[in-house]
Amino acid sequence: MINRRQFSVTGVAAALYSAATPALAHERGEPYILPEEFMPRVVRLKTEIPAGEIHINPNNFTLYWTLENNRAIRYTPGVGRENLYHPGTFYVGAKQEWPKWKPTNDMIERSPESYGQFAEGMPFENGQPGGISNPLGARALYLYTESGRDTYLRIHGTNDPRTIGRAVSNGCARLVNDQVAELYELVPIGTKVVLYEKIGAGPAHKDIS
Repeated sequence: MINRRQFSVTGVAAALYSAATPALAHERGEPYILPEEFMPRVVRLKTEIPAGEIHINPNNFTLYWTLENNRAIRYTPGVGRENLYHPGTFYVGAKQEWPKWKPTNDMIERSPESYGQFAEGMPFENGQPGGISNPLGARALYLYTESGRDTYLRIHGTNDPRTIGRAVSNGCARLVNDQVAELYELVPIGTKVVLYEKIGAGPAHKDIS
């Protein structure tokens, strides 16, 4: 398993954005301006990584889209909480704009108070349509195993930008909507995605490999 020491960057970088106003709206709460330190930046890598890959380090809330000449675009994601984070190597098996969302059966069983409306016979048993209030936000990249099996892990947008830079999800990585929309355009089907180990984390809730 790759660890956080095998992938690091220099601290000097050029900001991709000078403004911190999201281009795509979010549904929850009062208007929110993303902190400057969460804005995407081009950084130089200390470790040689092939271009065209996604690397996520949950320990410092970083997502890298690797470029030529040992550089990368660095984003700040939200990641899986506690024992719901799943390290490993995956591949983008599908992409969707304004995706529909339905929690997994495990999520419904684990938190019926939050997800009971998605259970069989309930109003959203077939999932919540895509839109501004959908937890997956504006775009989603679906992560598959090398053998082609859907892991139910996603890199997606959010309806709540205050969750960025925090470990709050059920296992997926999230970006604010304008950033995930940009990443979506850069990433082709088949892209390699590496989720690094979380330091001090217990065993994952469920084996997805």
